[in-house]
Order: sequence, then C-alpha cells, then structure tokens
Amino acid sequence: MTRAIQNTALLKLLQLASPSLPVGAYTYSQGLEAAIEIGEVKDEASARNWLIESLSVVSDFEAPVVWRLLQSFEDRNAQAVAHWTACFVAARDTHEFRAETIQMGFSLGKLLLDLKIADPSLEALLTDQAEIPLPTAYACAAVAMGLEHEAALLGLLFSIVENQVLACVKTVPLGQVSGQRLLLSVHPEIEAAAKHAQCLKDYELSNWSPGLSIFSMQHEVQYSRIYRS
Repeated sequence: MTRAIQNTALLKLLQLASPSLPVGAYTYSQGLEAAIEIGEVKDEASARNWLIESLSVVSDFEAPVVWRLLQSFEDRNAQAVAHWTACFVAARDTHEFRAETIQMGFSLGKLLLDLKIADPSLEALLTDQAEIPLPTAYACAAVAMGLEHEAALLGLLFSIVENQVLACVKTVPLGQVSGQRLLLSVHPEIEAAAKHAQCLKDYELSNWSPGLSIFSMQHEVQYSRIYRS
C-alpha cells in the first residue's frame, strides 16, 4: 500500500470514528452515569477500572460481532449480515441499550446514504435490515470506505472508550489533563480487546454483564440525568 493510499485510509477512519460524527454518541454514557451517581466511579482510578471492565464486555460480544459484520459486508453476504444484525439487537438486554444502538445505527445509516459513499449492493444490504443497530451501520460504512477491517475495529473501540472518557470528564468530573491521561493509559487494553475479538469462535461470544445491565436499568429510572443511557 502506497503512502498516499495509507493517508487517505487514515483520514477516512478518523472521520468515521470521530466524536463529531452526527450520530448522537455524545448523548449516551452506556450506564456510566448511573455508576457515577452511586459513587462507583468517582475519580481517575475508578474511571480507569470502569473503562477496562467495559472493554472486556465489548471485546466478548460487540467487537466480535462487528468483526463478523465487516467480513459479511465485504463478501456481500446478505444472510450473514441479517444473522449478526439480529443477534446484536436481540442481545441488547435493556430498553436504553436497545434504543441507543438503533438510534445511532439509523443516524449513521442515513448519513451513509446521504453522502452516497456506499455502492448499490452495500446500500441494499443495509436497508434490507428490519432494524439497523450501530455495529451494522458502522461495518457497512467501513467497507464502503475501503478501510482495513482491523483498523476499522480499532477505530470503533477507540471511539467507544473516548466517549466514555468524555462522559467522565464532564460528569465525575475529571479535568481535561486527567481525561487525556486516562485515555492514553488504556491504549494497550484497546489493542488487546481488538485482538481478542478477532480470535473468538461463534460459540464463545457472550454479552453476559449483569452489573452493566443493572446500571442501565437503574439509569432508566434515575431522577436526575444528563445522558440518554
């Protein structure tokens, strides 16, 4: 791959993983706000523990689903796209988590169509889904942009962690320097999560995370809140 092609791919990845992407990611904390409310996350150290545990959950289910969706879109395999899309939606075990992924998936899918990035075959695979969760829309966008699958997966994981760090900075609150130190410190865990996600067999995938599910359900009835999840 020439340097020019590498640079173009990097720019596309930065745009796709950017927090400025208009899909509403900044409005969600993925249960973190409930953990902050009860004091489970209260400083930089506890925030880092939260990030690492969250990454372990993502690397066991969401990330490997994205990995499979990337290949499914690359192969134009409609059956596989539909299967993994349905699996991911079914695995969202709280109202907030389900609404979050459907809203962001719809927004990213609409953006992809409006920008006319995807070819007709990819557009058809995306729009044929009854519901479009974020992993499906993201995988379609990454393939449409010609991104390497491993880079796309790392970009998604970094984006998830960055959004969590921003929530900590605003809500714990942590200072900006603390937030950047926190984000930098979990780079090895992000890389490990990406590698782990690529190695799992289908039968090894698991979204088992009762603690996170409880935080999400608590957040649904939380009296005072900033985020939508």
